[in-house]
Amino acid sequence: MQIKRWVVGALLLGLLLAPLSVSNTASAAVDRVIYADALGSGVQNWSWSTTVNAANPSPVQAGSASLAVTYTDAWAGFYLHLDAPQSTAGYDRIRFYIRGGSTTAQLRFVVDGTQAGGTISAPPGAWTMIEATLGALGSPGTIQDLQWQDTTGGAQPTFYLDSVTLFASTGSPTATPQPSSGPTLSVNVAADRAPISRWIYGMNYPDEALAEELALPVARWGGNATTRYNWQLDVYNTGSDWYFENIPNPVANLGALPAGSAADQFVTANQAAGSDTLLTVPLIGWVAKRRVNGHPYDCGFQVSTYGAQQSVDPWDTNCGNGLTSGGAPITGNNPTDTSVAITSTFVRDWVLHLTSTFGSANAGGVRFYNLDNEPMLWNSTHRDIHPAAATYDELRTKTLDIAAAVKQADPTAQTLGPVLWGYCAYFFSARDNCAPGQDFSSHGNTYFVPWYLSQLRASEQTNGTRLLDYLDLHYYPQASGVALSGAGGATTQALRLRSTRSLWDPTYVDESWIPDLNIDSGVVRLIPRMRDWVDTYYPGTGLAITEYNWGGHEHINGALAQADVLGIFGREGLDLATLWDPPASTEPAAFAFRMFLNYDGAGSKFGETRVRAASTDQGQLAVYAAQRAADQAVTVIVINKTGSALSTALNLSGFSAASGARVFRYSSADLTRIVRQTDLVVTTGPLLIDAPANSITLVELKPGTPLVLTPRVRMPMLAR
Repeated sequence: MQIKRWVVGALLLGLLLAPLSVSNTASAAVDRVIYADALGSGVQNWSWSTTVNAANPSPVQAGSASLAVTYTDAWAGFYLHLDAPQSTAGYDRIRFYIRGGSTTAQLRFVVDGTQAGGTISAPPGAWTMIEATLGALGSPGTIQDLQWQDTTGGAQPTFYLDSVTLFASTGSPTATPQPSSGPTLSVNVAADRAPISRWIYGMNYPDEALAEELALPVARWGGNATTRYNWQLDVYNTGSDWYFENIPNPVANLGALPAGSAADQFVTANQAAGSDTLLTVPLIGWVAKRRVNGHPYDCGFQVSTYGAQQSVDPWDTNCGNGLTSGGAPITGNNPTDTSVAITSTFVRDWVLHLTSTFGSANAGGVRFYNLDNEPMLWNSTHRDIHPAAATYDELRTKTLDIAAAVKQADPTAQTLGPVLWGYCAYFFSARDNCAPGQDFSSHGNTYFVPWYLSQLRASEQTNGTRLLDYLDLHYYPQASGVALSGAGGATTQALRLRSTRSLWDPTYVDESWIPDLNIDSGVVRLIPRMRDWVDTYYPGTGLAITEYNWGGHEHINGALAQADVLGIFGREGLDLATLWDPPASTEPAAFAFRMFLNYDGAGSKFGETRVRAASTDQGQLAVYAAQRAADQAVTVIVINKTGSALSTALNLSGFSAASGARVFRYSSADLTRIVRQTDLVVTTGPLLIDAPANSITLVELKPGTPLVLTPRVRMPMLAR
């Protein structure tokens, strides 16, 4: 046997790499539960100098309760005694989960007087899985006493234990398969293999703690307020979102700018969380100026200058919405009321500042740059400075100018454009207003995005430099009540889950106004459409959706939709995505991200290589599968979109799985956490998977040969 060691906390634990059986036949032995919500049959608490209470509802590793253990004296012990000696014949390990309370607990685990490995460190905040192999007890040996003993001889914090189990060598016998009540699923690990980009799991302005917890791959600085952000003065303009006002960010040292600006702080926070930064740079030709004396803020349509208006800022009544009392747009205002004109030099110098402060893109600095934000809406969102509707030619010219400035300052940076607001803008310019018009006809009756890509390709062929790295389109489902909304009633919730099909399905006719455009009979199939355009007009360009939102973040329905969207992004080969209006860390939609980025609380992620996964009814049970590089594990996510519990047969091919599989679930049964389920027994036939109503289930299948690449701690039982 080979023995390795690593540090857990500050202490060394011996690790015994005893091969585990991967036989798919049932063993005569069955897993013996020592504790799971209650002491198992034939188990007594013989602890000394110890208070033991059921901890409910938190923290709990699985089920509804854990054991809270408090030592009341030095060298105390939590002691579980089996009424009769348990033979180790047919068993190979003991597993339990432990975590500290307020601080880290230090203790030893002893079986029948024999210490298993070294001292256990139980830090607070997360469960640690401990496994003790049994081979050194003899063949067979016996077990009757399990003890967790204080090692310090002093005060110890409360710690928690959960899911204490004696495992049969080949896992629990397989239950008699029940007829499937749901669609049949299949996963072929050898088919359709392709990388999943880590950048599809991004967010706009994420909560910093959540970003750090998830090791969020990318965070975007975007939205209407970034179009006129002035990096030199750290001030932005709200545009039509709030009375066209210049808002200075609070700065500790105004004289030190641009150091310490909000943009710099954003990059710093991303670096601390391990996230790449996607920063928006202006193409519009104007940025906000900063009032020397602060409030009242400069604004685009002052009542004192342009007269009474339909609406004014209730806290600053001199700032209006730019519409007369009768609702007509005010024209002829002066852009310099709020803004100063800039050239590409302004952007170049900003990127130079960022590279000098944070390093170049390939050295940990800002990796991505958005070429402004939703320019086909400038005549609405920023009409105080850009009242004219944007055209094909304007967007091409400004893209080439500003993208070249970014690449000049940092040749390793990657650019994303044209950052369009939604479906109309993919096909028509703002001047043509969502229908074929003069701009369309004067450009060969070519839709805008294909024309834009062909122009960027022609530029590269002429100048030898790629100025556009990603085609970036925003997408908000247009079905009523779905995007940027609460969960809604049953009808809206069902519509939300159906509407994710617009991302890929060539048979799905969008349930909105989109069919009225008479483009492809109302079939969106967004990601395949983007890929077709890129392959035809500018091969090698990545695909990005830097704003999207399916709503319902506060509800399990929104979590199901978000998980489905992330699965689709990976399967369809999207390269980058950032959710607009991200959820709070406690909202259900955040757990959809956790299912892909940290499903076990120990950093385990959905795989990086997508593999073939299919459901006979994706509308009921959606399935996505991938393989991890580090340990070759296959991860399968099953989303039950229905209000009924379903069981299904999962046919696995192209992969030899070990006999046991970890299972994790997020569901309406407990919206506060992802719950570890009973391990799934892998047999030679289909796997039987239960999918509760409105749930996301992840199955982690390890290869059929043992690997020491998991976050678990396995301790050898020392020979007597």
